[in-house]
Amino acid sequence: MPLPDLSPHVMTLSAAAPSTPLGPFEDSAVTWTTWVTLIGFVGLTALALTAVGPAARALGAAAQGALTARLARAAVVLGVLAVPAVLSDLAHGASASGGYDYTAARDALYDGSNGGRLLGLEVTLILLGAALLAPLTMRRIAAGPARTWLLAAGLGAGAVALGTTKFPDAVPEDWGRTSFETVMWMLHLLGGSVWLGGLAGLLLLLLPGALPAAVPAAGRGAFWSLAIRRFSAAAMTCVAAIALSGLFLYWEHVDGLSQLTSTMYGRVLGVKILIFGTLLLLGAFNQFWLHPRIDALRAAGDDRPLHSILVRRFPATVTAETLLGMAVVFVAPFLHGSARNQAFQADAAKHAGAVSADDLPKIPAKEVSASTWVWGTSETVVVIAVMVAAYLVSGRLARRRNAPVTPQPAVAVS
Repeated sequence: MPLPDLSPHVMTLSAAAPSTPLGPFEDSAVTWTTWVTLIGFVGLTALALTAVGPAARALGAAAQGALTARLARAAVVLGVLAVPAVLSDLAHGASASGGYDYTAARDALYDGSNGGRLLGLEVTLILLGAALLAPLTMRRIAAGPARTWLLAAGLGAGAVALGTTKFPDAVPEDWGRTSFETVMWMLHLLGGSVWLGGLAGLLLLLLPGALPAAVPAAGRGAFWSLAIRRFSAAAMTCVAAIALSGLFLYWEHVDGLSQLTSTMYGRVLGVKILIFGTLLLLGAFNQFWLHPRIDALRAAGDDRPLHSILVRRFPATVTAETLLGMAVVFVAPFLHGSARNQAFQADAAKHAGAVSADDLPKIPAKEVSASTWVWGTSETVVVIAVMVAAYLVSGRLARRRNAPVTPQPAVAVS
């Protein structure tokens, strides 16, 4: 008996589970551009403020100004490029034909709705951040007293602009849960920005001409040793923030390890976790092998043979980490919905008749219980303890390698 004719969006759900496609590649590429510009701006600014500037202070105003100016120029470019990237993302989503409706994108900014206000703030604040950093592109100003204030204000503007992408655009029914989710998203986004954007900034400073030629070799070694150590502390804090927020998002969207392979959301998340895990391995290599040797190089002098090894390996590992970080950002836009809902709808489809895929029921959000808080608190304590222990151990390794070797007394030969 032939099947009855159905409209394209209707399917016999008892015969096949609903599909959960990744979505068009172009959509994710446009969204990736938006994330890269926003994340890059925040990361470069944070690197200049928290690691590079303090480490370069001992080298003098000229060196501090040169390094800050290089990072500020890149950040300003990303901040300016973020505006057309955001508008292109909006225009692509607003076009019914799959093109780009920039008129609709422009009209969506400050259109009176909460979503429109957030979009308008995103564009306005990233432009404000770029404007605040623009004076620092000149070395004279970057070496002056206004440097810290301009960097801090620009970082604040960029961080809020990034946060508007996850702020709720409607009055929540559950303020407590919505506020907690927003905090988790902010930890995830800001942690990724400071870590991945900072890696890109280190790579930028490794290019020739970052430090003035007048800086001696000993001063360069001291700068890199302190800058990397400060960035490592910030990066490990960011890894902890990403891990904790990622565990919460996993709990919220995935029910068990089996959904990592049985749903499209889970498979994409699995790819993201694998890339993130590789990043962690590279970070551990840097933290426990490369960074202590850079400290040893500083203590022993640049004429050691180890210098040539570090010059080759440090840029290579930073480049690899930066590319992997960009890959994580690229994969993230492919995460649509949740693994819980996809598995729930696939199971419901086995027992349903011919209905629209849009009419399938959705699984309710997980309920928070006392055990949830116990597990969450335990995970928080463990992650923080592991990160603090790793930082202390790597510091001890560095001090051990820097310790002078006590000469052995000569043995008299009769």
